[in-house]
Amino acid sequence: MQDDGFTERNRREIIAIATTHFADKGFAGARVDEIAAATATSKRMIYYHFGSKEALYRAVLTEAYRGIRSAELDAGLEDMPALDALARLTALTFDYHFEHPELVRLVMDENMRHAPHVGDVVEAQNEMVLPSTRALIDRGVAEGTFRTGLDPVDLHMTISALAFYFVSNRYTFANVFKVDTTSPAAAARRREQVVATVLAYCRAG
Repeated sequence: MQDDGFTERNRREIIAIATTHFADKGFAGARVDEIAAATATSKRMIYYHFGSKEALYRAVLTEAYRGIRSAELDAGLEDMPALDALARLTALTFDYHFEHPELVRLVMDENMRHAPHVGDVVEAQNEMVLPSTRALIDRGVAEGTFRTGLDPVDLHMTISALAFYFVSNRYTFANVFKVDTTSPAAAARRREQVVATVLAYCRAG
């Protein structure tokens, strides 16, 4: 293949800009020509290296999920007592969603379209989520700090939902209830509540 000067830096730039466009406009509303115009490359080059708009979107989804999974892996949860690890995982998940609202918008759009891409795209990123959650539960039960009967899917869903909702509904809550949902102070206050809720759900006794 002829060297056309396309680099990994070009690829990262395109994915970053495409992430913004897909998150803001959804898959249907985002346009490759507008994405190309915001980059240092061209529409032709995007199609040449990614193949299609759908393939570019899949690359965006892959990177979005890779980000949160990498943050979880880097947290060192295996070296903590289970209750501390659960608190750390919950806070980390909350913070990641708050700091990356584009992930929330991408997932919302994917759900509105009945998730046509997310299953096969993020399978590799998510394959360790349930086993690691199960291992955390088992460790907590063995340490006597977690109650028995916890399900890893339920726990993962609970943590994700509490983190997701604070971002997905920030504008409706702000308008309806006149509350601040976007400042670091508001996020810190809500994070503390979310962590306490998850710990209470899992704690033994």
